[in-house]
Amino acid sequence: MSTAQSAPLSSEEKLVHDIKSVIADAEDLLNATADQTGDKIVSLRARIQERLKDARTRLVAAEAVLLEKTRAAARATDTYVHESPWQAVGIGAGIGFLLGFILGRR
Repeated sequence: MSTAQSAPLSSEEKLVHDIKSVIADAEDLLNATADQTGDKIVSLRARIQERLKDARTRLVAAEAVLLEKTRAAARATDTYVHESPWQAVGIGAGIGFLLGFILGRR
């Protein structure tokens, strides 16, 4: 998704991407402090690792919900187009005409 030709991210996709980045950064920080000792640092590292595990679990669930919503929208669109092909063509042509008209005026 990092190419210039990729589709823009939805807000949910951006949130998932941002959370993945935060988790990766936190894991890097934990790895960088692995040689630190002391009761406080060991306790803090354990708490952070537990929270990261929980965040990963929630992230997987959020991705599954996002994927299911996307599939449901695709199925609904596919069903609509199969049930009303000419209406779908008309709507697509109308939107194309409006976009062409608006962009042509600039």
